[in-house]
Amino acid sequence: MNEKSSYQIHIRKEALKFSSAHMTVFSDGTKEALHGHNYRSSISVDFERFSLSEMIPFSDFKSAMKAICDQWDEKVLLPAQCPYFKITHEDESTLDFTLCGKRYLLPRDEVELLPLDNVTTETLAAEFCKRLVTKLGPETLKKGIRKIEVKIEEMLGQGASFFYAP
Repeated sequence: MNEKSSYQIHIRKEALKFSSAHMTVFSDGTKEALHGHNYRSSISVDFERFSLSEMIPFSDFKSAMKAICDQWDEKVLLPAQCPYFKITHEDESTLDFTLCGKRYLLPRDEVELLPLDNVTTETLAAEFCKRLVTKLGPETLKKGIRKIEVKIEEMLGQGASFFYAP
């Protein structure tokens, strides 16, 4: 094999999904109505080489992916860094906020504040990838990984990918 040869693994399983609500915000300060999706996550990982000593079990990727899906499942995903988002009151039981001028009061345990300026498939793919890389850890990333692609689909055939190269 030559130096440009590589391997690629793919992981997409029915269990690696999350059902969440969100509101996409637009640059003019308007937004979509609150609605939900049954999001599907999948990854592709490119390796420059493959050997017994550097092998990463599929289960390492799947458990990291499952943990992220579980954290976002059955939550309202909100963009904490959005300029049109403002928390007016928060305690352990409720979150009172405005988004694009509309007021919402939700149970705190049903909300996931994400360090994003918007909640879209593009930003979810990037945040999912960031969390995946953190969960895998630096030792795993040293095992010949060239690139990780995270894909988030909000419906079959519609979504976005984010690419990470260590």
